[in-house]
Amino acid sequence: MNAEIIAVGSELLLGQIANTNGQYISKQLASVGVDVYSHTVVGDNEDRLFKTISEGFARADLLILTGGLGPTKDDLTKDTVAKFCERKLVYDREALDHIEAYFKRHNRTMTPNNKKQAYVIEGAHVLANRHGMAPGMVVQLANEKRIVLLPGPPSEMKPMFEKELLPFLLGANDQASITSRVLHFFGIGESQLETDLEDIIENQQNPTIAPLASDGEVKLRLTVKHTDKNEIKRLLDETESVIMDRVGDYLYGYDETTLVKEVSRYLDEQGLTVACAESFTGGLFASELVSLPGASSILTGSITAYTEEAKTALLGVSQKTLQDHGVVSEACAAEMAQGIQERLQTDVAISFTGVAGPEKQGDLEPGTVVIGIAFPQQPVRTIPLSLSGGRNAVRMRAVKYGFFYLLDELKRRNGSK
Repeated sequence: MNAEIIAVGSELLLGQIANTNGQYISKQLASVGVDVYSHTVVGDNEDRLFKTISEGFARADLLILTGGLGPTKDDLTKDTVAKFCERKLVYDREALDHIEAYFKRHNRTMTPNNKKQAYVIEGAHVLANRHGMAPGMVVQLANEKRIVLLPGPPSEMKPMFEKELLPFLLGANDQASITSRVLHFFGIGESQLETDLEDIIENQQNPTIAPLASDGEVKLRLTVKHTDKNEIKRLLDETESVIMDRVGDYLYGYDETTLVKEVSRYLDEQGLTVACAESFTGGLFASELVSLPGASSILTGSITAYTEEAKTALLGVSQKTLQDHGVVSEACAAEMAQGIQERLQTDVAISFTGVAGPEKQGDLEPGTVVIGIAFPQQPVRTIPLSLSGGRNAVRMRAVKYGFFYLLDELKRRNGSK
């Protein structure tokens, strides 16, 4: 099956809102092995929309339209699709009851034009709208092609897509379950991961494999459709095992986790506390940790020592180290980590020193970073990095690498790596 996504709305063409629906739907379809060949945006014009639908079906088996299902005169999607399919619009009693209840629940008067939203194309499979008023629908055509109508507001479209449309498209009526497992990777780019797994991705069947880039990380969503729960687990485990043989060193977690959550979990499970000494990151590491509930049980404290004088006074970094090696050096990062560990009597310490940019610092290029990680009774581990991006991107990436390498150390202590 291949698909085309058509976003309807003049406000999209005028740049008043972004077409985030197209991005979302593409990601969801990719995760279940449906290829999206084209994205189209068309204004609120019946003739142009009719032409766009005709051209879309010349390229695709499945058309998904978003927007234009509301009560106003410029909401033309249903009327135009009905005209294209040569079918009538009919009232859906359940949809009308839902709309009337919606107005009653919100203490609003229902105007006559809102009844327009209860019209559906004759013979369509109706998709319930649990978060708004206008229902969606799926129209099956005689040539085995389908056209889908979804509401425009993302708050309505996304739950309808996930809860109503996707199970229908994938044949929920055959009682097969659709199960996904998301693998989280860090320290490897999307292009490199796809290159390393190219043959696996190209030959995917069941499970399907969808790479997803997000916030400097890479995710792989494995999706299985099967009637047997044990077979679902076997298929997911087998596919994951093949992937791990190639890129397993970069895997850090599953499903809804993040680097921060994983570090917090390991610290909590091992009964350890952490403190951080930050220079150019300016407290970002500590800020990420305290965004999680219960951070007070693992975070002892944080010192932001930006200048050389502050590093010496607050963290005990020696003048000799600064003179011989410089502030952005493995020696300085090690003393920063040791200093915060000793002063705050914490189990684990992490330090950050670097050049955020945009200018060079002496001979050091922007993106030159050193992270130090200290555990009791063992040498400080220092990690030099060369990161790309603008000033704030370098700072955020450094913090993510800090979490990644700290997690690596925690896993080694736990014997899970």
